[in-house]
Amino acid sequence: MKQLTILTENRVGALADICTELGNVGVNIKSINAQGQGDYGVIRLVTEDEATAKKVLEKAGFRLTVSDILVVSVPDRPGELAKIARKLSNSGVDVECVYVLGKEGDKLQFAIKPSSIEHAARALR
Repeated sequence: MKQLTILTENRVGALADICTELGNVGVNIKSINAQGQGDYGVIRLVTEDEATAKKVLEKAGFRLTVSDILVVSVPDRPGELAKIARKLSNSGVDVECVYVLGKEGDKLQFAIKPSSIEHAARALR
């Protein structure tokens, strides 16, 4: 799965502009994480069509990167994410970001952007 990371000015309307651009071309946002950090905003998106999303946002002047992420499903109970984080840590894998993608039944799905997809996948087998 792919994640788009957009670096933008931390300004009123930035999120609305991004969402409008995507909506205008029919790209559905599956998950979003947005944070203001001083003068900048960092917005992470998972969409149904990352190629179109990348194209339309770059055309609109947004700076972004596309990265591979891991999707990990765990039971929705205390300590499950800790187990995943510990396995990654013990294998020397840095977690650059993590957020909830959704819930299916009694399982939570997390998006994890590790320092190395290959090492993370091996650590979680």
